[in-house]
Amino acid sequence: MKLVFSRKGFDSAAGGMPSPILPDGRLVSLPILDSRSRIRYGDITSDGRSLGPLVDQLSDGRVRSHWRAHLDPDLVRESLLRSPGWRPLFGQAGAAQGHLRNHGVGPGDLFLFFGLFRQVELVGGAYAWAKGLRPCHVLWGWLQIGEVLELGTFTPAGYEWAAYHPHFRRGRGPSTVHVASRELTLRAIAAPGIPGAGAFARFSPRLRLTATLAQHPSTCDLPSWFYPTGNRTPLTYHADPERWRMLGQRTELRAAARGQEFVLDGDEYPEAVPWACDLLETEERRS
Repeated sequence: MKLVFSRKGFDSAAGGMPSPILPDGRLVSLPILDSRSRIRYGDITSDGRSLGPLVDQLSDGRVRSHWRAHLDPDLVRESLLRSPGWRPLFGQAGAAQGHLRNHGVGPGDLFLFFGLFRQVELVGGAYAWAKGLRPCHVLWGWLQIGEVLELGTFTPAGYEWAAYHPHFRRGRGPSTVHVASRELTLRAIAAPGIPGAGAFARFSPRLRLTATLAQHPSTCDLPSWFYPTGNRTPLTYHADPERWRMLGQRTELRAAARGQEFVLDGDEYPEAVPWACDLLETEERRS
């Protein structure tokens, strides 16, 4: 089984700001801009509230409610009005999909989505970035692959409910869409009642990847088993041993600035699946 750490959502390059951690701890991953999408930020909801005012306030008007959003991955049913038969989806194309294909990522493998987040506060009834707090990388969602669709220009029969999704509407060459499994299945580890995809509802220290005292969000604090000892293949894009340090019972990783999909082989890292299962069983979820 493969674990794929997939970087998605706003950051300094895409959107020009992090995604917010709301005052009550709720995580809201902001999808990147997409002028070809049918979906506007104002159409997307999180816990019943439109993302439109949120992006407008936090960007100081640089991103507007009526602008179009690339809602991908699309993990939570209540984010939009849905057609019957809807299932969570994640699309990929180009070099990033080539990387997944080259590493054999397919049905049964698990995406763990992370992004750049920062705490916000309410000031005079509007959201603003909390002063003195740095952005950090946070795990915010998951999707276990149930099936993989290779798309061209047209929506395949039986998937008309997905026609809204940006990767079903590319019209510029091939694209791949990963459809979520209906329930989570992690080898022999029982995960009863956990859906195949969803989002973590609230921030917790266990979801934070950035080391607490790090000067840069890409300095990650990870469990000791992440360290590529012996002949184990490192997390992809991180073969340089200078990126890794053992610090007692923890591993520090200076994560790559480029790349979207980072693959870890669960056969070489047997601790990975129980670790992921524990997160999904214990953290508050939305699906």
